[in-house]
Amino acid sequence: MTIPTIDLPLIDHHTHGVIPKDLDYKQFQQAFSESYLPPPDGATEFQKPLGLAIRRFCPPILDLEPHVSGERYVERRLELGATEVNRRFLRAGGFERLIIDTGFKSDSILNVEQMAEIAAVPANEVVRIEAVAEDVVRSGVDAAGFADSFRERLLSRSRDAIGLKTIVAYRTTFKVDQSRPAENDLAAAAGEWMKEIETTGKVRLTHPVLVRAALWTAGDICRQRKFPLQVHSGLGDDVYIHACDPSHFTDFIKSMQDWEVPITLLHNYPFIREAGWLSEIYRNVYLDTGVVQNYTGPSSARIIQESLETAKFSKLLFSTDAIGLSELYYLGSVLFRRGLKIALDQWLSDDFITLQDADEIIQSVAYGNARRIYNLEA
Repeated sequence: MTIPTIDLPLIDHHTHGVIPKDLDYKQFQQAFSESYLPPPDGATEFQKPLGLAIRRFCPPILDLEPHVSGERYVERRLELGATEVNRRFLRAGGFERLIIDTGFKSDSILNVEQMAEIAAVPANEVVRIEAVAEDVVRSGVDAAGFADSFRERLLSRSRDAIGLKTIVAYRTTFKVDQSRPAENDLAAAAGEWMKEIETTGKVRLTHPVLVRAALWTAGDICRQRKFPLQVHSGLGDDVYIHACDPSHFTDFIKSMQDWEVPITLLHNYPFIREAGWLSEIYRNVYLDTGVVQNYTGPSSARIIQESLETAKFSKLLFSTDAIGLSELYYLGSVLFRRGLKIALDQWLSDDFITLQDADEIIQSVAYGNARRIYNLEA
């Protein structure tokens, strides 16, 4: 006995916009690489698990046979045009709703309203707190007024949102002091950051005191508005990965538990087991496997099985973390459905669950848990 094909609608609780323009062969490959550098001479981005997954599952959506060459695939994309390609993949993914982080590459991808239109499903925004801080400092505020201006801007920017997000793991790693900084220290820290910007010409929030202040301000707002706080964990394109183990973030997690603020740990690879155990210990911790489902391609079922080892089923979420390519939305859906079915079929075969148990788990992870913590109606 096996469970039926998983065809329930999915709430993608953490994702981004897609690129609205046509992409040539080189540009397409860049869009599914996490590296800032091109592949070695003679190699391509298709020569990795994600490349295999694209060539296996995506061509039929564009009227091609599976496993076509990368060159033919991109050629077909160009024949159809970006709008049609994006429409096909986003509507083939079986989504109920998209929850979109707008704080990265927002000038080159579709916004929330445009994504809702092309995907033909509701879409909501999650506001990235570091991006708001960087907008504030660009506005010309002085050091003394930075903290108050940040709070006011974050309140304003998140008025129509349903959550906040932090990339503290990118900026300071989790091995940062997680206590709330003193108000008296904020002006001096802002002044130091502004001097750094003058010197480097780069507006990038990495000052530990200000990162901590932003976290706690976000916590205040999440507590007030009953938002979850999304927390990037584990892998990324600009991290010291050994210091991005979410167990290092325990002090802040515990503080947010006292405030009844849900923490959603995103991606987590290679710390999926750690994230799962945190979800067992702390009532406010949730997790997904996010972008890793796509990047592991043929091994994605094992990643999903790992997330099921200890995590409560009421704490698991679905996301794609797709950005740029609409293929990544579709693949995230396909590989998640496939991997969850493989895991539950094994449990059913081993007599650990019934079909009813499997159905309850699927509904929880596909959309039920996200509806609950993001305060969404069915």
